[in-house]
Amino acid sequence: MAAKMKDDMEKLTVSDTKKANGSVNGTTNGHTNGHAEDADHDDSDDDKEDDAGALEAGANGAAKKKKKRKPKKKKTGTAKTQSSPPRVLVANLFPNDTYPEGELIEYRDENLYRTTNEEKRAMDRSNNDFLTDYRKGAEVHRQVRQWAQKNIKPGQTLTEIAEGIEDGVRALTGHWGLEEGDNLKGGVGFPTGLSINHIAAHYTPNAGNKVVLKEEDVMKVDFGVHVNGRIVDSAFTLAFDEKYNNLLRAVRDATNAGVKEAGIDVRMGDIGAAIQEAMESYEVELNGQTHPVKCIRNLNGHDIYPYSIHGMKSVPIVKSTDQTKMEEGETFAIETFGSTGKGYVRDDLETSHYAKKRDAPNVALRVSSARTLLNVINKNFGTLPFCRRYLDRLGQDKYLLGLNNLVSSGVVEAYPPLVDIKGSYTAQFEHTILLRPNIKEVVSRGDDY
Repeated sequence: MAAKMKDDMEKLTVSDTKKANGSVNGTTNGHTNGHAEDADHDDSDDDKEDDAGALEAGANGAAKKKKKRKPKKKKTGTAKTQSSPPRVLVANLFPNDTYPEGELIEYRDENLYRTTNEEKRAMDRSNNDFLTDYRKGAEVHRQVRQWAQKNIKPGQTLTEIAEGIEDGVRALTGHWGLEEGDNLKGGVGFPTGLSINHIAAHYTPNAGNKVVLKEEDVMKVDFGVHVNGRIVDSAFTLAFDEKYNNLLRAVRDATNAGVKEAGIDVRMGDIGAAIQEAMESYEVELNGQTHPVKCIRNLNGHDIYPYSIHGMKSVPIVKSTDQTKMEEGETFAIETFGSTGKGYVRDDLETSHYAKKRDAPNVALRVSSARTLLNVINKNFGTLPFCRRYLDRLGQDKYLLGLNNLVSSGVVEAYPPLVDIKGSYTAQFEHTILLRPNIKEVVSRGDDY
C-alpha cells in the first residue's frame, strides 16, 4: 500500500494506505511456491464378505441362506488443495503451521557473517511466532492472488473484483470480520486497491460504484493480509494488451532491484538509486509515441508496524541523499511505481481509504455519530486501514458526517486516490521483506512475481 512522499510522510504515522518474469498480465499463472500437495485418494477397501456363506440345513434339505452385506463406511478426508474461488482454510492445507518460507537472500559485504553466526541464528529461532504469522499471511496472499490473476477479466465491475479478493482472504484466514473483534485477529490487512490507468494508488470502490474493467485498462491490484496484526503487503499489475508489457517489466524489475539492494545497514538513498536506475532504463511505445518510464518520485515504500501499514521510515524510489538505514528486525514493503506521465501524483477523486492514527489525540467529539463510529472503528479495525464498504458490511449507515468529523478532529486519516495526469498509465509491484537477524526473507515472493 503506497506511502506518499517525504513531505507527507510526517503525518503518516498510521496505517494507510519476485522471480521477476511475467506474462502480459505482469504475472505468470503457474502454481505458487509452497502450494499444498494434491488431494489424497481414499484407499480404503471394501470389507471382504463371504457371499456364498450358506449353511446346509441338515437332512431336511433346507435352503441356503446368504449373509447380509454390511454397508461400506466412507472416510471423510481433509482437502489438500485450494478451491476456486478460494475457500479452504490454509490452516487445513498446512495443519502443523509449517508454512512455506519466502525467498531467502543472504546479506552481503560486512553483514555476510550473519548467515552462519550462532548468536544471530539463535536470535532468529526465537522468532517462531513472528515467522509463522508472516508466512501464513504470505501463503494466503499467494493463493488468493493466483486465483485473482486467473479470474479477473474485462467486463467485471471493480466491486465484484474487490469483494472476490477480500472474501478469499477472509475465508483462508478464517476471519470473516463480522463479529466484534474478529478482524483484529486476522484477515484483510487493508482495503483492496484497484487503481486504473493514471490512478496510481488508494482507489477502491465505494458503495454504488459502477466502474467496469476494460480491455485497454492497466490495473494495479494492491491488497494486504494480516495474521495477529502482522501485515503482508504485496501488489501486482494486470494488463490485457501486450503494448503495456515494457511498462510492467520496468516496474517489476525496479521492485526486484530494490529488494536486492535492501538489507541491514543499507541507506535508503542507495535503495532509491538502484530502483530508479532499473526502472528508467525502459521506455514504452503507445499509439506510435515513445514514452520513457518514469519513477513516481513522490511515492515510496515503507516500514510496517504491527497493526499499522506505515511505520516511521520511507523507502524512496528515486536517488536521494537520505542516509537513514534499515535495521535488524525491521519489516519493509518495497514497492515501486512507474508512469508514462509526469511521474508525480496528487490527491483527487472520492476518498475511500481511512485509518485511525496511532497517535490519535484524545479530543472531545461533539458529534454523536462520530463517537459511535469511533467505537466501531476501535473494536473492529483498531489502526488497520478500512474503507466505506467495510463500514457498510458491518451494518453502519448514515456515518459520513461522523467520519468526516473524525477526520477533521485529527483522529482518523483520510487517504484520497493518488493520480498522475489523465491519459497516462501507471504500474506497481510490491513485496514484503523481513530483515531477520541472519538472513533476508522476501516473504511474499511467489512463482508469479
